[in-house]
Amino acid sequence: MNHNLVKIFNTLLFSLIIFIAGCSKEEPITAEDKAPAAQKINTCEGCHTNYAVLKAIATPDTDTGGGGGCGGDTPHIEPYDRVYLGGDGYAAFKKTMHGKMKCIDCHNGVDNTDQKELAHSGNFIKHPSKKAEEKCASCHPDIVSRAKNSLHEQGWGQKIMVVTRAGLSSFEQLSDLMKEGYDTNCGKCHATCGDCHVNRPKAGGGGLYKGHMFSKKPDMRDNCVACHVSRGGHAYFGIASGTVPDVHLTGPKFECVNCHTQNELHGDGNIYNQRYRMVLLPKCENCHTGLRTSNQYHVAHLNNFNCQTCHSQNYNNCGSCHIGGEGARIPSYQGFKIGINPITNTKPYKFSTLRRSLMKQDSWQNYGIPYLANFDAAPTYKYTTPHNIIKWTSRTKVSEGQPCYDACHIIKEGDIYRNKELYLFKSDLLDWEFEASKNITVDGKLPANWGL
Repeated sequence: MNHNLVKIFNTLLFSLIIFIAGCSKEEPITAEDKAPAAQKINTCEGCHTNYAVLKAIATPDTDTGGGGGCGGDTPHIEPYDRVYLGGDGYAAFKKTMHGKMKCIDCHNGVDNTDQKELAHSGNFIKHPSKKAEEKCASCHPDIVSRAKNSLHEQGWGQKIMVVTRAGLSSFEQLSDLMKEGYDTNCGKCHATCGDCHVNRPKAGGGGLYKGHMFSKKPDMRDNCVACHVSRGGHAYFGIASGTVPDVHLTGPKFECVNCHTQNELHGDGNIYNQRYRMVLLPKCENCHTGLRTSNQYHVAHLNNFNCQTCHSQNYNNCGSCHIGGEGARIPSYQGFKIGINPITNTKPYKFSTLRRSLMKQDSWQNYGIPYLANFDAAPTYKYTTPHNIIKWTSRTKVSEGQPCYDACHIIKEGDIYRNKELYLFKSDLLDWEFEASKNITVDGKLPANWGL
């Protein structure tokens, strides 16, 4: 071979080896590579679909869950997990009408920037449904107009109770500190549109649910029960020792919305200062027709007792809540009480199931009211409708040969009054709740032949 050709060949071969080696060698890390990846992302979607970026630029989260309250401590979800767009849910969301909209159509802020502060600046809205009349009403005008005054969103009954016990006439009369305490401790379960349809509720940890996918029907466990846990889900699923799931779950397998329709949840536009006054509430007789003459128990009691008096199991009670402090000083316990119906202007029964409520005179001590001036305006036990219905309970089942009332009427046996624990007596009341609740106890209001 020509010597010059060999020389050229060897030179080319050496260059090729150097080139290949150079390709396999790791490039040196530059200053740009060390910088947060978010500096290379310049759209809302580009940032929020990149989990590593979100984690790198997340603002430290001082909210570690907690909160206590009726549902217990709130589970903690990391801030980057709460805003991550990913998974099957996000893929499905992108195909929907909401998914075809620009992020800034709902959230405002600034798109097409790689600066987090700029993107979230100006009129940025973290939760657009908190401004539903501005952001949701253009497409959902009827729902928004009704929901803005709904019990579900506003919690009027709870607000009115705080106001009444404080001796005031409107929520606006409460101090700013008191309102802050309410929002922090009580308001976390009163939901905007997003809390039901695109987010986890605040009580469930907050943040996007299923990658920003909008769900027309809220998930029973992840949305409804996240808020309605101790007084709803706990009972419905039969979690407490000695209880079983509600017959509506084990039988027809009803979810919440089978009874609580969207029209009820969205409201009818009116303000109800107590939830049992809401005209769209479900009624047992909507499904169970012909009850009044269907058996001897109904003939005797249906006009005087609410259905739960016979058909609910033991249920959660607690009380004496120190809001913003140690919480319920009467810890949660399973109990059952029948007393005088405290809302006869709303429900027609003489007797009803009662649940111990949270308030004590010093409940709002940490928020500027050492002592609720009008505490005795409402009982510490309130009308309740536990979601733990079964056909045969400890009060409706009797041993063979015993009369039908053996497990529910108070029966004197020697010096003992059997079944007395089912009823609320003055002797059951603690000193601080006596004046508020004495009028709904059964003392002197039970049949004379019971021998009390």
